[in-house]
Parts: sequence; structure tokens; C-alpha cells
Amino acid sequence: MLTPVSTLRAVLLLALSLVASSLGASAGSEWPVYLGDKGASHFSTLNQITPANVPELKMAWQWSAGDARPDTSQIQCNPLMIGGVLYVTTAQMKLVALEAATGRELWHFTPAEANGVNRGLAYWAEGDDRRILYGNGQWLQAIDVRTGRLIESFGDHGRVDLAEGLGRDVHGLAIQANTPGVIFHDLIIMSMRVGEGPGPAAPGHIRAYNVRTGQMVWRFNTIPQPGEPGYETWPPEAYKTVGGVNAWAGMTVDEARGLVFCPIGSATFDFWGGARVGNNLYADCLLVLDAATGRRVWHYQFTHHDLWDRDPPAPPTLLTVRRDGHEIAAVAQVTKSGHVWLFNRETGEHLFPVEEIAVPSSDLAGEVASPTQPLPLKPAPFARQLFTAEEITNRTPEAHRAVLERFARLRAHTRFAPPSREGTIIFPGFDGGAEWGGAAADPDGILYVNANEMPWVLSMIDSGGATSLGQQVFLQNCTGCHGADRGGNKAASIPSLVDIKARLSREQIMEVITKGRAVMPSWSFLTVPQREAVVSYLLGEAPVSAPERSGEWKTFLPDADRPGFVPPPYTHTGYNRWLDPDGYPAIKPPWGTLNAIDLNTGEYLWRVPLGEYPELTARGIPPTGMENYGGPLVTAGGLVFIGASKDEMFRAFDRRTGRELWKVKLPAGGYASPATYEVAGRQYVVIACGGGKLGTKSGDTYLAFALPAK
Repeated sequence: MLTPVSTLRAVLLLALSLVASSLGASAGSEWPVYLGDKGASHFSTLNQITPANVPELKMAWQWSAGDARPDTSQIQCNPLMIGGVLYVTTAQMKLVALEAATGRELWHFTPAEANGVNRGLAYWAEGDDRRILYGNGQWLQAIDVRTGRLIESFGDHGRVDLAEGLGRDVHGLAIQANTPGVIFHDLIIMSMRVGEGPGPAAPGHIRAYNVRTGQMVWRFNTIPQPGEPGYETWPPEAYKTVGGVNAWAGMTVDEARGLVFCPIGSATFDFWGGARVGNNLYADCLLVLDAATGRRVWHYQFTHHDLWDRDPPAPPTLLTVRRDGHEIAAVAQVTKSGHVWLFNRETGEHLFPVEEIAVPSSDLAGEVASPTQPLPLKPAPFARQLFTAEEITNRTPEAHRAVLERFARLRAHTRFAPPSREGTIIFPGFDGGAEWGGAAADPDGILYVNANEMPWVLSMIDSGGATSLGQQVFLQNCTGCHGADRGGNKAASIPSLVDIKARLSREQIMEVITKGRAVMPSWSFLTVPQREAVVSYLLGEAPVSAPERSGEWKTFLPDADRPGFVPPPYTHTGYNRWLDPDGYPAIKPPWGTLNAIDLNTGEYLWRVPLGEYPELTARGIPPTGMENYGGPLVTAGGLVFIGASKDEMFRAFDRRTGRELWKVKLPAGGYASPATYEVAGRQYVVIACGGGKLGTKSGDTYLAFALPAK
């Protein structure tokens, strides 16, 4: 709603924005689409800020929402700027319109049920009808940019329930529209995040909705149904029960060719596929659809029968590359494994050679791993691929010895080593290589991508070893985030549950499980007895005995109302980074990098560490880089801007050389992709400072930087 102090100013500014938009703003002065444009290039033609003057960059304005939750909330939003108005979301999922030149609030919209994390927004306009569409939990909402209110004619009084229209009942299962849909004419094509664990999960079918009415126009079944191509790559009944296979990372549109590029995620359960034997199309694919109809045009699968959660983590990047004097419309997809796949955008032809390699088999009961996996031969990976004994940290003798002792107990690391009881090294880690921040590209065909090089350890356990019903439900549904020891994951802002009775009452715990909170989705698919049992387990109360795995046992498990779902025999102990005893990565540096790759040739132009630990630098250790989340921004002025790093810095690098030119400490980590725009001849660079990842504090601020006003 409009705030009293800004009502008149808001009306005048929004009226001017309508006029400016109808006349056409100057090229590159706005940031009208998530990640800059529909090709997800992260590129701006603005050039006022240059390598020569970027050291003069100062904070132009600061705006705080005041709604951060200590150490648990995040802001990952890449904002939009249209007609002098900046549109942002907050830690509690509010949508806010700010005056782009000053940060003055114009209006805000508060959703009825805040849930999840939002990474961006979609904007659509026709005549005087101008709307923002954004996700909040399982809801797609349409907001009138003139009033900040829901558009009643869209869906059900302004909202569409994304749990509807998936071909089976998924109410109560985890669904979050955390990455914005893409606009194609009068359609919004939606992606969503769904469950990935051993419990029941929703399927991730791609759907297009009429942007005016909210009516579904088409659906592409990412888990093929009988008679559809790809059905033969699954067990016959899999489409009824398997979940995932979703474009959680967002999509890219080639408007001229009428194509939507969908990076499709892994199938459930992430780490055991005995219930989905086969190559599992269209999981782990770049899937290209006719944007108007949803018809498949081409696809390519990066990982067969994924057992490592190796789904593509970011929207693919559209760019032009040059070969033998000819220009080729290309699409590049970065991956968690640290590879760049480059295709002809129209045909799906590889633009660099690819090989199919033999990989190890699995010894887990019921698992049938794919015997081969594909890898591109060029460009070289932008993250190391093997964690060998030679790569063990040598930061201190004590750290080296501790890591070596554990290394000797784990399975030897090989490419595509399958999950195991002994512990399998996942490297690059579950969050990359590349992560959801994605890559940027400039008109010269250069790709800029930041990377993580953090080893993680995946350990599988028998899910039937519980001694109580509450523990059984916990193992099936909660260990992936909170760990089998209930210790949580501070780096992912997931709290420990060991001392939960000191923080929350029984009623409060039950409410969180039922409704969700922050990044935790609702687990209302659990029956009331299951929820009560797991609460008792967490509080250390007298347990309800766990039933045997025969006869009545299914009555107590998450498939009670979902016939056909059979819980897998395994779960895992959580997503565990491998750190040395002092909390640093178990591997030698670099631990995080920023890379520039010439996709015309496949060669690297430069590679530099991203982030540093001041205490290590003070001891004479060169900057190591560090874990990072959020993507880069590239400008025609010759700069790469990026936050992302755990040290909470915002940096600018020379686009040509990779030399760091400027940095500033943010009030909280900038785990979001920045944006840039121009107002009244002045270029601004803005970033969300939401923190809340990697064990850093949470924030609720947006900062904008500009050169000093003349």
C-alpha cells in the first residue's frame, strides 16, 4: 500500500514512468528483466563508470526494510528498474517500489503468507496495464505497479496456486517459486523449487500461464507420461510418484526465435535412484521448448540417472560466438561440476567436442548407476575435478594431518563416484562450481562465471534403523537439512535442533512443521500423528515405537495418503562441507574464483581469487578466495561487479584483465546478483545485502553506488 509521506510523490513518479516507458527509454538505461535481459546476460551497455574512475564510487543511497530475522533470513533478489522506479523484495517477501535515484519508498505489498526466498521479479506491460509477477511460496502473484495491490482479475483474486495443475495431488508438498518466471508475449512461463529428499515430492512440470488471467495455457511434463517421448527412460509407474525434474534455477527466452531454454533439475530421491532406474529424461537436461506451445524442440542431458544432485544451477546464457568469420547464435550452460556446455541455439549442436566416459557402478541395494557420463572437452573446467591426497590443505601441519586421517577412511575420489555408506567426496561441492548466481556474457563472446571449490562429504545410512516413529519420520524427511545428529548447518542458515526445547514450545514447533518458516517449506503432507511423533522426538519425550517394515508400517510413513509411494531404503546424514579443525576448507586454495572464458576459442582470459580471509592475508598467505553465492554484472564501461563472497565485500574488477579495482564492505553479505541503471544521466549500481548464508549475519538493506554528483 502507499505510505502517507510518499503518496503524492509516488503518483507523480509512476505517472512519469508510464510516459517514459511508452515513449521508450534510452537503450541500456533500465534493468527491466531478471539478470538484465531475457538472455540472462547480466550485461549492461552503460559506460559512465570505468576502470579509470571506479575508485571514486561512493554510496548514493541506502534503504532498509527492517524485517531481517537474525542469522536466518536472506535477500537474493536481483531487482528491476523501469521508468525511474526500482522494484525489490525483502527478507519477509514484501514487494517494494523505490525511487531509483534516491531509494525513497513509494509503496509496498505484503503477501498473506511469507514463505521462501525470492531471487527476482517479472514485469509485463500493455498500454496502461502494467504488472509485476512474483513468487511467494507456492503462489504466483500479480501486482499493479501503480497501486501496489493484487490484480483481482488474475487467478484467484490476484494469485495462482502452483500446486494446482500438475497432474496429481501435491498439496502439502514443498513448492516454492523462488526464481522468477519468464515473459513471452502474453505468457509467463513458470519454474519452481520442489522437494529433493527421500520423502514424497511434487513433479516439476513446466507451465505457461496467461499473464492477464492466470489461466494455464500449456504444460510440458518433465517426467514423461505414457505415450510421450522419454517415457521409456523411466520405470512404467514412475511418473505417478517420482518428484523433482524441475527448472528451479530459472529460464531464458529467445524472443526472436520463440524459444524458452529450461535447465532441468534432478529427480528424487537425489542420492538413491533404485525407484527410478533408467536415464530419467528430462532430468538434468537443457530442455528447449517452443515458448508459445510448450512443444519440445531439442534437449541435451548433462548427467544420466543423477545420483549427486548435479542439476544445472542457473539460467543458461544466450550469446553470440564467432567461428571462421561467422557469427553463431549460441547458448551456454554452466554447471555445478564446473563445466561450460556450449550449443548452437537453434539446433542443439555442440560447439565444442564432447566425450562419453566410463564411470563406477554403485554397491547400494537396488541402485543401477549409469555406466557412462558425458563431459565437454573444452573449455577446461573452471573448478578442479578431483580431490586427491596432493590437494589436501597444507595451511598448518595440524590441519593437514586431521584432513589426511579422514581422507584415508573415505572412498577414493573419482569422477562420478557413487554415494556410499563409507562416505563419498563430492567435489566441486553440492553448490558448485557454478551456483544459482549464474554467468554473465558480453557482446564479444566472453563468459564471466564465479565458482566455488569446496569439498563436501555425502554419507548414506539405512532409513529403516529408527527406534521410534518420530526418529523414523525425522530420518526420512529432515536429515538432509538438519543432519542425522540434528546439529543443523550454520553455513546454510539451518539451525540446530539439539536445543530446540529451549527456544520453541511444542505448539510453535508444530506450527513451523505445518506451515513452514523462512527457507523451510511446509511439511503438512505428514499426517498429524507423524508430526506429533517427530515433535516428541525433537523434545526428547517418550517415543512412540516405530513399526516394522512390513504390513502396517506404511500407515506411519509419508505415503499414507499417496498410494504407490514407497520410501527408499536409504537416506543421508545431510549436506556436510568438509572443513579442517579451524573451519577452513579441507582442500588447498583457491576456494573461490572469478573466471573469464573466451567462448569463441574455449580459452581462459583470466582467473582470479574471489574473496579473502583477512586473518590469513595478514599472515602472508595470498588471497585464497572463498565460498560465494550470487552472480556477476558486466558493463560496457569495462567492469565486472560482484558481491557473493563470504567476506561481505562488494567488488569491481577490470573486465579485460581481472584486476581488482575497487571494493567496499557491505552491512551484510551481498549474496545476490547486482543490477545497474541510469537516472538523469547518472549511473547507479545496486545490490541486496541480505546475508544469512555461510554463517554470516542477516541483513535487510539495499545499497546503491554511483560516482560523485557533479
